[in-house]
Amino acid sequence: MTGTRRTRSTFLPWHHRFTRHVRQSALLAGALTASASLLAGCGVIPGTTGGSGDTSITVMTWAPEDTSATNKPGMPAFARAYARWTNAHGGLGGRTLKVLTCNDRNDSVGAAKCARRAVKEGAVAVVGSYSQYSDSFFPALQGAGIPYIGGYGVTNAEFTSPLSYPVNGGQPALLAGLGRELSGVCGRVALVRPDTIAGDALPSLLNSGLDAGGHADATDQPAAEDATEYSAQAQKALAEATRGGGKGCVVPALGDRTSTFMDSFRRDDDASSVRTATVLGSVDQTVINSTGGASGPYEGAYVTGWYPVASDARWNGMKKIISDEAFTDNRIQADDTGVQTTYIAYTVFKKVVESLGSGQVSADTVRSALDDGLRIETGGLTPTLRWQFADRLGSVGLPRLVNADVSLQVVRKGRLVAAKSGSVDVTATLESANLD
Repeated sequence: MTGTRRTRSTFLPWHHRFTRHVRQSALLAGALTASASLLAGCGVIPGTTGGSGDTSITVMTWAPEDTSATNKPGMPAFARAYARWTNAHGGLGGRTLKVLTCNDRNDSVGAAKCARRAVKEGAVAVVGSYSQYSDSFFPALQGAGIPYIGGYGVTNAEFTSPLSYPVNGGQPALLAGLGRELSGVCGRVALVRPDTIAGDALPSLLNSGLDAGGHADATDQPAAEDATEYSAQAQKALAEATRGGGKGCVVPALGDRTSTFMDSFRRDDDASSVRTATVLGSVDQTVINSTGGASGPYEGAYVTGWYPVASDARWNGMKKIISDEAFTDNRIQADDTGVQTTYIAYTVFKKVVESLGSGQVSADTVRSALDDGLRIETGGLTPTLRWQFADRLGSVGLPRLVNADVSLQVVRKGRLVAAKSGSVDVTATLESANLD
């Protein structure tokens, strides 16, 4: 195993025992939040608006762009389009929305710089963002009391920090949901995942879903996360999935290298004898398009996602914004999960500002509204969102995970479509998972 090396994968870094990590995170965040509250009492309130003649609200959205690893350019691009559209339609309660964007460059230094800029420029929230480096950006946000609304769900701090308000269930919900769905359609299951500390947690998450459906655990097959081809791993996974008869399933969950694995996998003559399945974050519509669509390696694959498929009418509001403000911007795609997450995060922020009426909009009042039990509807794109630190999944180290719904999708004719109607709540499945 190579568990000591630094990972750049998009998987959650579950490298501490959850109970201990949660206690430490809660104590640190609580102390920093208390400090921020004292500062607010002295009149130092980041991004204050309302009551002083200031008619603007400043927020920030960050994500990596133009890097050799994971890139999410559509998230800040959509945030800017959302601001243009909102301001053209009267702003937020008559206030102008100012969106700052930042490239975290997929490194800890860049993430810290983005957070410090958010503090310096008076952002009242960080909204709809992506970064793998929560240890670098959260301290600055916590020191200023700035809430982190609708992160992509790639770090465990997003599900533990009192200043985090995630809108999806991250990797835990996706894998638990995938296991639950595959339990009824697969023979033997082979999981191919990164040979990293982060990857070590993935088998337990997938198995929690398989176990819920009465299925045997998946075979765990670690693989180098930075390989340029996976022929040997593909052959081993196929052999395992076909052992003992029945139509088995191969589940590659290698983040950005999933496409590399699938390219090796489809070259094997026996590939058609098994099903394949994965999760959003390892593949989305943009990846399917770039790898050949209907003639590519993902045709027929099962995929679990957080939200309804892009063709669902519930996305019409987002599509209207894209059409009006960013029709020619090819960074912004309606079927990009990052763009979808940013749209939902801004929907949450808009509801918070509306709940404050003509009152002051600041990091403190935004956070207080969320912490006081504000219930937020997202037009059916998620269940009703409401954050409490000691929620049901606190017992397994995920106290801020309030949306455990997943949808099962399948690639048909090169498009991700719903494999079944509705979504599945995997809260109970995650509660039974062994995540130590």
